[in-house]
Amino acid sequence: MSRSIRRKNSAGDAGFTLVEALVSLALLAIVLASIGGLAASSSRSALHIERHLAEVETAQAVIAGLPDRKDLATGSLAGEMANHRWRVDAAPYAPGLAGASDWSPQQIVVRVESPAGALVRIDMIRLVRRAAQ
Repeated sequence: MSRSIRRKNSAGDAGFTLVEALVSLALLAIVLASIGGLAASSSRSALHIERHLAEVETAQAVIAGLPDRKDLATGSLAGEMANHRWRVDAAPYAPGLAGASDWSPQQIVVRVESPAGALVRIDMIRLVRRAAQ
């Protein structure tokens, strides 16, 4: 006949040691700290993108509200929209450019500055009908 021998667990065989528990807590803290860092970085990036999008949308609204080609004279326009300051500068693109065309290029520079100080600049060229001579 065979007998099964069952040993009772001694106190040293049951559970985790204090060192094992501390090592696992340290690893858990490192993993949580890295996840927290990634979440903070993602949040900062999202905030930066949101602010930049507001600047670009303001610039698009300013461009959409520009006067017609014949009405936008050389010079500057400035104002404020949605707490963003904007400025539009219009100047002849190539003042020395002479040609037989009825059209001349005009350089338009749109600058939008956010309340935080970030700046968006958009450079454009528009054709303007020359005045009849």
